[in-house]
Amino acid sequence: MGVAGSGKTTVARLFAQKTGAIFHEGDDAHPPENVAKMRAGIPLTDDNRTPWLLALRKIIADALAKNIFSVLTCSALKLKYREQLQAGDRRVQFVHLSAPPAVLAARLQTRSGHFMSPALLDNQLSIFEPPTDALTVNGEKNPTEIVEELIQALGIGRKD
Repeated sequence: MGVAGSGKTTVARLFAQKTGAIFHEGDDAHPPENVAKMRAGIPLTDDNRTPWLLALRKIIADALAKNIFSVLTCSALKLKYREQLQAGDRRVQFVHLSAPPAVLAARLQTRSGHFMSPALLDNQLSIFEPPTDALTVNGEKNPTEIVEELIQALGIGRKD
């Protein structure tokens, strides 16, 4: 979890590769209306996020029901979003990738092929509620270092 540009997708893909987890890109679950708004630089509202969060919760519930070790990327900007995703199940854990706003902005300016407008970073930062129950990791580190830190901190075995 984390705001745009924090490295969620990069780290989650590498984490999945190193641990054998199934990777789910949370952005893929956005309805077309949300994608259009973000592409236009229009911030999403809680109402806009509801169908997306429900779709993500379904991914999580299905993985839990089948006992499939998975990793899912999601901004999870507010406590109520994280509560909805977790649904009281402590098996669902959050990893927060944190980086200074200047680093996030620079990453977004050089990112290509993503629908999220860099203009939305300020909005995400303004509504972000830092988690108190997540493993917070320095998102400025090299993704390989971050993944190694996560594997150790979470006590997860390696696939490779």
